[in-house]
Amino acid sequence: MNAAKRREMFARFRAANPAPRTELHYSSPFELLVAVILSAQATDKGVNKATPALFRAANTPAAMLALGVPGLSRYIKTIGLYNTKAKNIIAACEALVTQHAGEVPRTREALESLPGVGRKTANVVLNTAFGEATIAVDTHIFRVANRTGLAPGKTVRAVEDKLLKVIAPEYLQDAHHWLILHGRYVCKARVPDCPVCIIADLCEYRHKTKAIE
Repeated sequence: MNAAKRREMFARFRAANPAPRTELHYSSPFELLVAVILSAQATDKGVNKATPALFRAANTPAAMLALGVPGLSRYIKTIGLYNTKAKNIIAACEALVTQHAGEVPRTREALESLPGVGRKTANVVLNTAFGEATIAVDTHIFRVANRTGLAPGKTVRAVEDKLLKVIAPEYLQDAHHWLILHGRYVCKARVPDCPVCIIADLCEYRHKTKAIE
């Protein structure tokens, strides 16, 4: 995909959705951090069902740390891998309280030092909570980047690096959300919904689907 097509692609995304947002529900950087950790190998809808009661009970690192792993687990037991996630979140809360005065750090290095936080999670927090022009490449973005020809790459990091290089600066802040939403609802894994795709004429996928008559 050439530069002109890439720019047109994101111009259309912006026209269709000028202010894209994550579908995870949160009201602070800490709540977002917890929600993103919980969303690994789980759906945003599933996380959103569990977190309201959790955040009413504990919406700060200190309060969540006080729950302990057993207490936290009771709130998130409907989410896959909840035991491991509970252990990581409690350990992360301890680090936030003891090392960061109870605040979510604003640097990648500090975020990635927290238990349960890898590069993808750090990128989501940096982008969504702190407004940095980062892109967290999940399965949706990886698929869209490769399928459309936007930023082909064999690894998640390769796709991330290429996206940051080829997306025009004015679109970088929101590109993360546009690409995730497009992959989740239009450019789906098994059967992409090409007939309703607003970038179908720009996309370089060779096996586009047709409308059902």
